[in-house]
Amino acid sequence: FGAPGAIGAPGALGSAGAIGAPEAREALGALGAPGIVKELREKSLPWDRFSSWLECVCVVTFDLELGQAIEKTNICYLSFPDSYSGCLGDTQFSFRIRQSVGHKLCLSATKPLPISLSQRDPAHYYGYVYFRQVKDNTIKRGYFQKSLVLISQLPFVNLFHSLLNLVAPEYFEKLEPCLEAVCNEIDQWPSPAPGKVLSLPIMGVLIQTKCVSVISKKKLLFLVVQNLLPAPLVLPTVNQLDLFRCFQPILIHIQMLWELMLLGEPVIVMAPSPTVSSETILALISCIAPLRYFCDYRPYFTIHDSEFREYMTRTQAPPNVVLGVTNPFFIKTFQHWPHILRIGDVKMSGDLPKQIKVKKLTKLRTLDTKPGIDWIGLKRPEEAQNAILRRHVLELTQSFIIPLERYVASLMPLQRTITAWKNPPQIRPFNQEEFMKTLDYAGPQLTSVLKGDWVGLYRRFFKSPNFDGWFRLRHQEMARKLQTLHLEVLCETDLLLWVRDKSEVEIVDLVLKLREKLVKSPCSCSQ
Repeated sequence: FGAPGAIGAPGALGSAGAIGAPEAREALGALGAPGIVKELREKSLPWDRFSSWLECVCVVTFDLELGQAIEKTNICYLSFPDSYSGCLGDTQFSFRIRQSVGHKLCLSATKPLPISLSQRDPAHYYGYVYFRQVKDNTIKRGYFQKSLVLISQLPFVNLFHSLLNLVAPEYFEKLEPCLEAVCNEIDQWPSPAPGKVLSLPIMGVLIQTKCVSVISKKKLLFLVVQNLLPAPLVLPTVNQLDLFRCFQPILIHIQMLWELMLLGEPVIVMAPSPTVSSETILALISCIAPLRYFCDYRPYFTIHDSEFREYMTRTQAPPNVVLGVTNPFFIKTFQHWPHILRIGDVKMSGDLPKQIKVKKLTKLRTLDTKPGIDWIGLKRPEEAQNAILRRHVLELTQSFIIPLERYVASLMPLQRTITAWKNPPQIRPFNQEEFMKTLDYAGPQLTSVLKGDWVGLYRRFFKSPNFDGWFRLRHQEMARKLQTLHLEVLCETDLLLWVRDKSEVEIVDLVLKLREKLVKSPCSCSQ
């Protein structure tokens, strides 16, 4: 593979560093220039807006002669379908990789991140690939093979694949000047902001999008790609895939797959192409929304990945990760994994040994299938099927999570127990057995017609990373709420009346404590 060329500024094609603005801000802060840093908060540096959407743009070329001489990177290998996929023409897919050790979120150098950027993944990069493979007799291998890759910390799969649909065909004709122009246009885009309709012009096309929290129960993400000419193309969401299309081959297992994602179980998805692999993985992790998926997942994974050996070890249980693969070698290597899902016809390299059988997802379900839903027999339009399927899994998740939300809310101290001159009371710890007792009168049966071992499902959920991540976020939200309520009580208190009979030491101590509380308060970031 040839080395990826990263574009972050005009003339930077092929350079390793894509964006220089974050480093400049860090240097100014280190030198102690508060006036300049304050000005930077109000005015963007060159490529600052670009970096709020993308880390860089990579061009990866398959080169027979240079392949072994260039350092093998994850991006290089993940930017090409493996030989079993047989992808001719244009192919789009996505991947996810770990960030290098010591890499920091660049925008945090000078100011807190906007709420919308809390969707950024601080530990991983998302790669969005547009791969072209066509016959070319002038090349020794006989094929032209090149990928255009967008690297971002934002999981906006629909937005970035729509962007690639516009940019990649032009790039393959006009090469580097086209990419430089595109990067300059992206640098003029407004930063992602929650609740605002953003107009994103690119190559004569206006993309209009509204960014809101992807884990909101009541809000949706809407994306409209509007051409300057008539007949606009409308995409329903920024990052939600068509669940019905992605799950059509495996709809009979949809409820069981929902349980596996809820519990963060190790799963391998064996697919015929990176497109099917990545779309299936992304659809799987989204089917437990509004609950956030806190385990690891790789929409497209290859044997060349630097973490391959980490995942293939048999000395310990498989990690909580969902892997999307296309190479049949994984069936042999990962046969000890508990769940292997095979989609479509996968090209096999010879016959599998008789003792190796592809595991089927049977007899794993905890809950019974919802009666009255026959996905195969229905003749509704695909849009209606997708809406019904998404509503079905949403109702499943909400029925499961509402009892937990209700119980966690009861852990919050009563507001009347919060007083001005004492530290706020502590949030009560989560007691699993105490929660289980609430299921008899406030369990999922109040909102769901499904029967089954709900108690067993909760016990397994408590052992998963999804519960740890969910409760950690809820506990942080309650702690912030508690601090806010304490501040409100302080604001309503007559301090002059309190200080009348207090010594100077007590007054100074109060002032210092108030100052510390104001600095740490949730609202101080916006002041």
